[in-house]
Amino acid sequence: MERLQDRVAVITGGASGIGLASARRLAAEGAHVVVADIDEQAGKQAAEEVGGMFVLADVTSEDDVRHLYEVAAGRYDRIDIAFNNAGVSPPDDDSILATGLATWQRVQEVNLTSVYLCCQYVLPHLRRQGKGSIINTASFVAVMGAATSQIAYTASKGGVLALSRELGVQFAREGIRVNALCPGPVNTPLLTELFARDPEQAARRLVHVPAGRFAEPAEIAAAVAFLASDDASFITASTFLVDGGISGAYVTPL
Repeated sequence: MERLQDRVAVITGGASGIGLASARRLAAEGAHVVVADIDEQAGKQAAEEVGGMFVLADVTSEDDVRHLYEVAAGRYDRIDIAFNNAGVSPPDDDSILATGLATWQRVQEVNLTSVYLCCQYVLPHLRRQGKGSIINTASFVAVMGAATSQIAYTASKGGVLALSRELGVQFAREGIRVNALCPGPVNTPLLTELFARDPEQAARRLVHVPAGRFAEPAEIAAAVAFLASDDASFITASTFLVDGGISGAYVTPL
């Protein structure tokens, strides 16, 4: 399938995990991919693999974000897709009773403020074209509560959800779609570091997933490709859950 032939996609956090899988999928569907990441070595490798370009960018920096879209538009003369995916989930993000203010602020800055900046600076490019797709990575935790809390992460993803919905409504009549992608637990290095290395923690989470497993990054990338494509032309301001059924479960299969 080449639903994205010659379209230009900018992916933040594109050097690993969901971002890298999405870079591969979008490139396979014909897109020119701009990989943005703070990890220069991994970012260059990812861009080379997909035949795209790499831009070193700290998404918490307004100057870096502005530069990212200027460089992408300068290279390809357009931007069609913005996948705002960069994020963190540090191990010291825990219960509100244990999470320090510095951790809270850092997570909001990386996970939420960066999405605000990316949307702010890519929207003028999309408005000039009169169309485009913005996909912001939120999470299933934005629509559920958890007793095993990561309070800063959960709050940041709730913010991404609300921001995406607002922008999806505001810019719909300009042909610009904005959706919040809400993955369930995904088998990425980040999740492995946080949970899967501890079998007890992993099992405690898996028991709530009707599918009985974590998602693979390529499965989330398939949803990104769909939302980026014209197959999703009537989908905007949505909470797009790709979670193996976790948000719809009361009890799960034995």
